[in-house]
Amino acid sequence: MTEDFQNLSAEQWRQRLNPEEFQVLRLAGTERPHTGEYVDTETEGVYRCRGCGSEIFRSSEKFHSGCGWPSFFDPADSDAVVLREDLSLGMRRVEVLCATCHGHLGHVFEGEGYDTPTDLRYCINSIALTLEPREL
Repeated sequence: MTEDFQNLSAEQWRQRLNPEEFQVLRLAGTERPHTGEYVDTETEGVYRCRGCGSEIFRSSEKFHSGCGWPSFFDPADSDAVVLREDLSLGMRRVEVLCATCHGHLGHVFEGEGYDTPTDLRYCINSIALTLEPREL
């Protein structure tokens, strides 16, 4: 039987996550730019949701955007994320959530001119992810 991550209480999430992880994944916070552990990493592997362990991105879809957060041009699987309109901060953005636990991962932007196959930039908080390095 799989765990029902979407119905965990805030207290249950606080027991699973440290305060910084909880702030981002459960309260839609944002880590400071250029501080996350995966901003500049080039390690090959699978990026998983830190909240539930679901595969979200792969290193083959990661690119250097210079924005201060890890950037990906496509999720590992089209069903790995849920997109939701975010009207906070007085602007329209598209929030990226883990499809399994609905943890906040970051935002996705379109039409910025990056040389990627999708013209999308999934701007993701490092603290919302864990990297499972590819075995060589």
